[in-house]
Amino acid sequence: MADQRVFIITGGGTGIGAATVRLLRADGHHVVISGRRPEPLFAIARETGALAHPADAADPGAVQSLVDAAVTAYGRLDGLVLNAGVGRAGAVGDLADEDWEAVMRTNVTGPFLLLRAALPQLLRARGSVVAVASVSALRNGQANAAYATSKAALLQLCRSVAVDYGRQGVRANTVCPSWVRTEMADRRMARFAEEAALGDGGVQAAYEEATRLIPAHRPGEPHEVAEAISWLLSPAASFVNGATLTVDGGVTAVDPGTLAFGHRIEPRTTDGG
Repeated sequence: MADQRVFIITGGGTGIGAATVRLLRADGHHVVISGRRPEPLFAIARETGALAHPADAADPGAVQSLVDAAVTAYGRLDGLVLNAGVGRAGAVGDLADEDWEAVMRTNVTGPFLLLRAALPQLLRARGSVVAVASVSALRNGQANAAYATSKAALLQLCRSVAVDYGRQGVRANTVCPSWVRTEMADRRMARFAEEAALGDGGVQAAYEEATRLIPAHRPGEPHEVAEAISWLLSPAASFVNGATLTVDGGVTAVDPGTLAFGHRIEPRTTDGG
């Protein structure tokens, strides 16, 4: 295949990462997937033919080994999907040091280390990078200080790559999804359902509640974000660099100050009353 390329995807075992693996493999590309949990990685590898390489993305030695594994297996590296991420809830006054550090280590330091290790190969291939951030990089919510800060930093990290290496042919862009049905989001929705006493509806009721003011009126699906990632990686996006693409069902288009004119918002108690 003339346009066959080689990509590394972090957090490739579940959710958006796994959906992107499936899409890129279906298009005939080679994919190396990485993450801390071997089981889901090897499951996706068996399903798709991707190469699984478990690694802690915040360990410089492990990151270099990941890049070396891709080049050894396929002779080149054309792109990265920086998808690994974690969250820890809490306002600034509530966050423990270890929670802040865990989020920054995975969501910012890990991508930095992989970008630095892969840069010689990306320059050689005039490659492309897509980071999976979040609408939290652009808007904020309650008790979201660490996650939102980390995703905003990830966005600017990719812009730095675009500015510093764009003239050498490297592109780096960011997608910012809102709620997407993933393993991580399901866990948050399960907690929300319990906290808000949503009853028998459980996770589904929580998604409906969380997305009722989004214009699309639903959460996204992983494959919908994967399509955006695939396009940004491709030559079809050759003049797109340093961009932030919201894949959010329209949530960032909404002005919260106008919501009262079209919706009746009632306060919710947390005791089921």
